[in-house]
Amino acid sequence: MAGRFLNLFKPVARFIPEIKVPERKVRFNEKLFWTAIVLIIYLVMTEIPLHGIEKTALGELAALRIIFASSRGSLMELGIGPIVTAGIILQLLAGSDMIEADMTQSEDRSLFTTASKVFSIILTGVQASAYIIGGMYGSITGTSAIIVFLQLLTAGMIVLLSDELLQKGWGFGSGISLFIMAGVAQQVLWQCFSPPTGLFVGSLTTVLSGAEPIASWIFGRGSYPSLIGFIATIAAFLVIIYMEGVRVELPLSYAGYRGFRSRYPIKLLYVSNLPVIFASALFANVYFFSQIFWSMNGQPLPGQNFWLDLLGQYKWIGEGDQSNLQPVGGLVYYVLSPRSFTNVTQDPLKAFIYLGILVAFCVVFSLTWLEIGGLDPSTVAKQLVGAGMQIPGYRRSGRAIETVLKRYIPAVTVLGGIVVGLVAGVSDFFGVFGSGMGILLSVGIVYQYYEILVRERASEMYPAFRKIFGG
Repeated sequence: MAGRFLNLFKPVARFIPEIKVPERKVRFNEKLFWTAIVLIIYLVMTEIPLHGIEKTALGELAALRIIFASSRGSLMELGIGPIVTAGIILQLLAGSDMIEADMTQSEDRSLFTTASKVFSIILTGVQASAYIIGGMYGSITGTSAIIVFLQLLTAGMIVLLSDELLQKGWGFGSGISLFIMAGVAQQVLWQCFSPPTGLFVGSLTTVLSGAEPIASWIFGRGSYPSLIGFIATIAAFLVIIYMEGVRVELPLSYAGYRGFRSRYPIKLLYVSNLPVIFASALFANVYFFSQIFWSMNGQPLPGQNFWLDLLGQYKWIGEGDQSNLQPVGGLVYYVLSPRSFTNVTQDPLKAFIYLGILVAFCVVFSLTWLEIGGLDPSTVAKQLVGAGMQIPGYRRSGRAIETVLKRYIPAVTVLGGIVVGLVAGVSDFFGVFGSGMGILLSVGIVYQYYEILVRERASEMYPAFRKIFGG
């Protein structure tokens, strides 16, 4: 029976657009087709500019945009941010038992999905309104403001339904994962092979065309891609792939089947890359709200408003069409990565403070998700005992297994949080293409898609495997 909170969404469930679960077995090629369609829609939306705004009036979210599949000044301005934020809020509420949600019941699952959609739509509207009211698009009012709002709201609905289309079984994986992977891949390719334009040039194109001196190519100009960044990107991929395989395996045996043994893997990245997503969401919101408050208070210069200076100081850098709004002080200045080796050498204090904040929040979010996500030793021990398993040499009891798990899980969780924070931060210091956080997420997503495609293809070619894969 659904809890009181989820029951609030019953009246609106019939009015929320929904993608139906396929009533037949969707073939491999058909899933591939719908996944490609969703990807094409996303890429097209990143290239369609918002109608009715001046591009020079937009702020710059830098590398954090990549995490949320956001494209500056386009229909994908908000990206997957509202969906991810809504999902995190509901998962935290459900995991902390603040709302009742039994995911083993179909009614609760359906209402939870509806609640997630409603929250996503509300957050899309709130963020779109905040962008407009806060002056993120310059001074627009009346009809122009309504048009911009409707564009962002419609784009948010398309993203929401695209994600649901894949998750309901018409395609592979989820739209959120696909969009993140596509955004990171697009950024990496652009930073490698972008043609010389005077404003930007790809790292490999630089040396092939002779557009920049060799010294500029090696170290990069500001945040421009460099040889160091290219090497760091390859190194980051290899390090993350290696970390994905590091684990501690606890021996297990089945109480009902003597001699039958198994292993329980405790990965170094025990809570996966979730701490990075939470940290990036927090940093993006600090940037987002600080810039809105700064704009709403008349864009004061540093030193004119103490509280705004504490939260974030901004300046317009450049002239005319080439001007960009950049943080120059306050909290927001220290939660945005330097993004290049040159920038790190210019302000090493900022780099160390940013890295310390990032690692600290990754550890905090790792420990938080350990409890909320049901990955703590007590919960895992109950699951193993319920499955009829025990650790050889110990009594078959939850307390005995929990005692052994407590030796590993908390330590691995903290270590994993430190590692992902260090990899994401240090990668950015060397100008890694697609951002350190983006590379972390994309490697995990690519691996997940690899497993999905192999499993789907095997079950398509050998129908007997469907029972093994649960298909």
